[in-house]
Amino acid sequence: MLAIRNLSFRYPTANVAALTEVSFEARRGEVLGLLGPNGAGKTTLIAHLSGLLPLQSGDITVDDQPLAAMRARQPTRIAVAPQEYAFYPSLSVAENLACFAGVGSLSGSDKKSRIAECLAFSQLERYASVHADRLSGGLKRRLNLAIALLHRPELLLFDEPTVGVDPQSRAFLLQAIKQLAQDGCAVIYTSHYMEEVEAIADRVVILDQGRVLTQGLLTELLNASGTLLQLAVEGDEMDRLKTLLSPFGEVTPHGVGVQLTLASRRSFAAVIAAVDAAGMVVSHARFGHADLEQLFMSLTDHALRD
Repeated sequence: MLAIRNLSFRYPTANVAALTEVSFEARRGEVLGLLGPNGAGKTTLIAHLSGLLPLQSGDITVDDQPLAAMRARQPTRIAVAPQEYAFYPSLSVAENLACFAGVGSLSGSDKKSRIAECLAFSQLERYASVHADRLSGGLKRRLNLAIALLHRPELLLFDEPTVGVDPQSRAFLLQAIKQLAQDGCAVIYTSHYMEEVEAIADRVVILDQGRVLTQGLLTELLNASGTLLQLAVEGDEMDRLKTLLSPFGEVTPHGVGVQLTLASRRSFAAVIAAVDAAGMVVSHARFGHADLEQLFMSLTDHALRD
């Protein structure tokens, strides 16, 4: 649905570009996880898609139409659920929905039915008459979601939608977002919570310093990193353990133990047998492919970002 080609942007007073030659696609029926450390360019990218920044260089199209032209004709095809609370605190939940429905030219029976449907989808019926400023953090996030859905958008942008919510609300929001993609929407989901993105994303784009570091199907990106074994043993055996495991692949420190990227034709069972034969006692072991956080850290390094 959405295609971004060679998008570059520099703020007038900036010394470096916020985005440089960024290209990727968002498809109907999929959740695209957009990841990057602070300053990576995610906010600038979302601002472009929201119509808040003009194009300087590159192209953004929706179904092969230029984004600006599409927005002029059909501004409600794209909706944003921002990190901030995007509603009027002094209005009730129902009044907020009615207000935003009117802004998008919904009226009459269609307006009434959409408000009812969005209340139901976000499970806010019980709170329809409650003022928004009296809602819990999780309910406020669900109101953000309900407002974003009012006009049946085809592309949904979620920017850190679970900040400050309880585990139950987080699980509900993630399932709801996944359901929207399954129902045919294109979803772009940005978050610093890697486990959330790993749970719902079909594809992933990782940005840093305004450039795309990698992108593709999440399963393929994780599998490409090889098979990993994280291992710790009892006692002060770190150096001996690293020496023992080096014939089996690449060994790097990991917490109180090591992480081994298994070489081709080397098996987990052979590693454990070698450790046992050396008289070491395993205190922790984890076997499998890299998770999204490990992939992210390997690409963006461990340096703190402002």
